[in-house]
Amino acid sequence: MDSLKWFLPKFAVPTWLDIVIAIVICLIGWLIQRFVIQKIINRMALFLKNRHRNFQANVLAQFSKAIGYAFLAAVIVLSLSYLIDVPLFTHKSTKNFVLSIMVFFAFKGVYDVLHFYTKQPFQLSDEEDQNVLLPFFLRIGKVLTMLFAMFTIASFWNFNLNGFLTGIGLTGVALAFGIRDTLAHVFGGMSVALDNPFQIGDWIATEDQKIEGTIEDINLRSTLIQTGDKGLVYVPNSYLVNRPIYNLSRREKRKCEHFLYVAVDNEEESLRSALTAIHKEIYLHDQTEKDIIHVYIDELHHNCYRVLVRFFIATNDTAVMLEVRQDILFAIRQIMEDFAIPLVSPIDNE
Repeated sequence: MDSLKWFLPKFAVPTWLDIVIAIVICLIGWLIQRFVIQKIINRMALFLKNRHRNFQANVLAQFSKAIGYAFLAAVIVLSLSYLIDVPLFTHKSTKNFVLSIMVFFAFKGVYDVLHFYTKQPFQLSDEEDQNVLLPFFLRIGKVLTMLFAMFTIASFWNFNLNGFLTGIGLTGVALAFGIRDTLAHVFGGMSVALDNPFQIGDWIATEDQKIEGTIEDINLRSTLIQTGDKGLVYVPNSYLVNRPIYNLSRREKRKCEHFLYVAVDNEEESLRSALTAIHKEIYLHDQTEKDIIHVYIDELHHNCYRVLVRFFIATNDTAVMLEVRQDILFAIRQIMEDFAIPLVSPIDNE
């Protein structure tokens, strides 16, 4: 009690009745928060969703916890004010503390909104091209929100921000030399976000074929890629930035290329007719591109010809591409049988 009187000189010793009333105030506040405020927020969010205002509904829903906590904190401060007969909201010794709590919960609501959209960026925009940018910058926004909250609360207590920032700047210069690799990854992530060479869900491959898979997530330091064997690989952003990247998901056409080997003792006329028939079969297929079809002999070996068969399919779906290629291969086999031109193994011709 003596310590409280030192902190709050007009502090009054509470009676048992005051304690009971303070507990009742806290209980009533909790009931109001639980069954009134929460219900109102839920109904407002549902109303906004029914009006197709999903962004406002999501923001309100994510702010609901912070609003509830702030209300309960205010009720507790109110009950303590009644208990000791001191207005804690305005008292010079406690008002900064109460104000800091309210500011904390305000920034907590903003942080919860950013965290929600970091996990589900597709709900923030219908444009798929922004999916790679949103999680990256939303994570930066979360960090900035925490910093703003810290500086705002510190200003209430007359904390010397100039000296603190100066010290941070000098320390940052020293740390930069020790974490330059990490900084390279972070700036690499910023380059990936700004250049937008790929987005979440894209299938990419590096030029050296060491990394190939589907983009699962992009954060400040690394990119999460799911490889073809369903493994997860965290690739530093600086590695991706400094290498040519093939975005296989953005292809509009798929190339199919085959090599056939036929003996040199086949008649030229039969070979020409067979190649023309293969060209026609590829052209007539409804899913092949008609402008580029190559069916020619492109190499001569001592006992065989090598026949190049190249065409394109108007799809980026691997399953569709494999199905069309299968159709063409079956057709090639039948054409070769019709013209009595047997295929030889390329191994036998070395």
